Amino acid sequence: MKMLVAGKWIDRDEQIEVLNPYDGSVVGTVPIATEEDIEEAISKAVEGAKVMKKTPIWKRVEVLEKAAELIEKRSEEMSVLLVKESGKTIREARAEVLRTAGLFRLSAEEAKRIHGETLPFDSLKGSEKKKGYFIREPVGIVAAIVPFNVPLALCAHKIGPAIAAGNAVIIKPPTQDPLTNLILGEILLEAGLPPEALSILTGPGGKVGTAIVRDRRIRMVSFTGSVSVGKMIMQNAGLKKVALELGSNSPLIVTETGNLEKAVKATVSGGFSQAGQVCISVQRVYVQRTIYEDFVDLLIKEVSKLKTGDPMKEETDMGPVIDEANAIRIEEWIREAVEKGAKIGIGGNRKDTLIQPTVLLHVPKDTKMMTEELFGPAVAVNAFESFDEALKEANSTKYGLQAGVFTSKIDEAFRAIETLEFGGVLINEGPRYRADFMPYGGYKESGIGREGIRFALEEMMEIKTIIFDQG
Repeated sequence: MKMLVAGKWIDRDEQIEVLNPYDGSVVGTVPIATEEDIEEAISKAVEGAKVMKKTPIWKRVEVLEKAAELIEKRSEEMSVLLVKESGKTIREARAEVLRTAGLFRLSAEEAKRIHGETLPFDSLKGSEKKKGYFIREPVGIVAAIVPFNVPLALCAHKIGPAIAAGNAVIIKPPTQDPLTNLILGEILLEAGLPPEALSILTGPGGKVGTAIVRDRRIRMVSFTGSVSVGKMIMQNAGLKKVALELGSNSPLIVTETGNLEKAVKATVSGGFSQAGQVCISVQRVYVQRTIYEDFVDLLIKEVSKLKTGDPMKEETDMGPVIDEANAIRIEEWIREAVEKGAKIGIGGNRKDTLIQPTVLLHVPKDTKMMTEELFGPAVAVNAFESFDEALKEANSTKYGLQAGVFTSKIDEAFRAIETLEFGGVLINEGPRYRADFMPYGGYKESGIGREGIRFALEEMMEIKTIIFDQG
């Protein structure tokens, strides 16, 4: 496929192969953007930003709603392509495509709510003759750097609010699975987005992404991905807005008064959907010792029912991880935990990019499984004595995206809310849950800023204050 440079489809001799994570077959190729392509995209985006700023809100809404309709019309085509390039199951892919359409509709609704406020200058002595208010204006050009795990929906989480706010957009899609982002480009142009306001530049992040981030004409960078890359973006961005949604190793606490069956269900869906390749996947599970054996028995029973294999088959519950390098790393982390004393309850084996859904028991604190982000299909299950001990263990991480707690005690619920250092605390629900309209982001090294359409939209705008003196 060709890349999109200011509304024009461009090809280059230097190409990247997009491989199917399941069988290694070539799904397609994309060009590697040159320095000239990047300059062309940004310089045209400067003009595109001016066009977008003058585009009335009703027209932005029309574009977003039309894009949603077109996504739904091409949903099966996009779903199949998403399976082939990302390895997620066909059921997961269909859900992501429909979610993407919904995100554009949410963005259209929030565009209608862009407003400012009057300011009470007469509350300040000596300013009785002043009247004023503030308004919101687009930042200009938003760079959206998209991750491989949810490439379509997380792209929409960035560009939907950016368009709603009246910005031009430059998308850097994931290197491993950029193809559905390019289809999204076709749809946005067909929906009526000004061509100079949209570019999709393919190629390695170190070359293409870094050049975009460094350019002073880019006024905001919205990135989802690893902590290490997030730190590099902060070092290269200069004086511009930056929103970072980074890693996690999300904890789930299950007390003896919590709903055992529901907690197990949350662990299975949260730990193994999309092969565990989600920022808020359940990774660390802390279970009160009085119910530990019952929880483990039920968890292993449910995990054993998961069907892994060909992601195009309707009955498949879990497909491969994104590539063999990551599969090898995940296998090594599981092996490290076992070598340090953890026990395998179920799973633990790998064949190429397919890793068995794995449950690790009694996992030492100093393992990568407990301290880093696995981004793979394994959960660690440890026992705790007191609730305070569980809260302390949940907080013992450099991350802070989302945490879940299962309890029937209201005092424990509120103690968790007050104590847990996470951007989201879910009571009687797993940390994997997310509603697209809610503020979403993390404490500590899990990021800066918040996603969620309204909250992202506000960050993609500037506030301008207006004051009249009537004296």
